[in-house]
Amino acid sequence: MAELITVARPYAQATFRTALEAGDLARWSDMLQLAAAVAGNPQMSALLSNPKVSSGEKVALFHSVTAGKLNDAMKNLVNLLIEGHRAGLLVPISAQFESLKREHDKVLKAHIVSAFPLSDAEKSDLVGVLAKKFGKTVEAEISVDSSLIGGVRIQIGDEVIHASARDTLDHMAVALSH
Repeated sequence: MAELITVARPYAQATFRTALEAGDLARWSDMLQLAAAVAGNPQMSALLSNPKVSSGEKVALFHSVTAGKLNDAMKNLVNLLIEGHRAGLLVPISAQFESLKREHDKVLKAHIVSAFPLSDAEKSDLVGVLAKKFGKTVEAEISVDSSLIGGVRIQIGDEVIHASARDTLDHMAVALSH
């Protein structure tokens, strides 16, 4: 998987620059998500990787599915990837584009795991604290895991904030074992 991400990165960066120069990040985001969904479809993926189907047929079929929803520059990217036998890169390209877009828009994606369901006010307060701490807008995805016993665990990128009773107990157990 790391190899796909590495190969997809220059495509994502070039696509992001193109979208930024066009002043149309939202439209490019939509087009990339559509292209990634089409390429990621198991039947389409099988067809795109089938050596018995010509590149021209693959391109024509892809564009028939996305008819009217991709601009010329996006069609060129799709053509380039299909003809280069790299259509599978559309999914990681889209994901990396979204990451670049969030960074540009100063938006962080946070995954919050709570021991108990949070009320709307608690969610709002927690997101507000995170926004203030990081100086960016925070998009939060919240789930519940009762094994935390109490509190929350927050993951933003590679950073994890341990603020649950389970994490505290685990740290205490490690400290006591030494």
